[in-house]
Amino acid sequence: MTSPALIINADDLGYDPAVTRGILRAMREGVVSSATFMVNTPFSEAAAREARGLAIGLHLNLARGLPVWSGFPRELLGEDGGFVEARASSLPADVVEAEALAQLARLAGLLGQPATHVDVHKHLHLHAGVLEGLARAAKRVGAPVRSINPQMRRALESHGVATNAHFLGDAGAEAYWTLERFESELAALPRDGVIELMCHPGYRPETLKSGYAAQREVELETFLHPRAREVLARAGVVPSDFRVLTGGS
Repeated sequence: MTSPALIINADDLGYDPAVTRGILRAMREGVVSSATFMVNTPFSEAAAREARGLAIGLHLNLARGLPVWSGFPRELLGEDGGFVEARASSLPADVVEAEALAQLARLAGLLGQPATHVDVHKHLHLHAGVLEGLARAAKRVGAPVRSINPQMRRALESHGVATNAHFLGDAGAEAYWTLERFESELAALPRDGVIELMCHPGYRPETLKSGYAAQREVELETFLHPRAREVLARAGVVPSDFRVLTGGS
C-alpha cells in the first residue's frame, strides 16, 4: 500500500508577529511542512525575512488590509481604502485576478522565491467571482490552489489548476487540532491523492483581536509534540508541500 501525500499547512504567516513566530517554530521544530503568507499586513516584511527558504504559499487576503494592486477600484473598498470581508461576494473576477497576481508578485519579491500555491483567507473563494479570478491568476503562474470541497475541486480542475484531492481542518470556538484529533485523523487518511491538512498554530496574537487566539497555542503544542512525529511514522507519512502537485522541490 502506498503512503498518502500529506501537506500540513499553517495559515496566517504575517498576520501578527506572535502568530508568525509560532508558525515558524512549528515548521522548524515540529511537523508542519508548509505555510501560507499574508503579504499586505504591517508585519509582512518582517515575516518574510524569517521565512526565507521554507515552503511558503500565498494566503490571498481580500478580507482586511489594503490592496496590493494599485488599480483596485476604490468603490469596492471600505472608507479607509481597505478590504471589507462582507463585500467579497460582489468582487468581479477580473479584479480578483489582478489583485491575486499583485499579491503573488509581492510574495515573490519579499521571499525571493515564488509561491508554492495559493489559498484564501476566510475561504473567500467559496464566492464564485473570487474563485474564478483566483483560478485565472493561478493558471497564469502555474500555482496550485487549495480546494475545500468537491465542487471547488472540479471548478479548479476545469481551469487546468492543480489542487489537493482531500482537505482536512477547521477553526472555531475550540482548538481544532488537538493531539487526539490529529492521531484519529491520521489513522483514517485516504490512501490516494494529495491531502491538505489546514492548521492554525501560533502564539496568541499580540496586536490584533482574533476569535482564534488561545486555540492557536493548543495547535502549536500539538504539532510540536513528539507524539505527532510518532503518529506520522506509524502512518508511514512524511509531510510534504504543494510542490508535489507541480513536480517542484
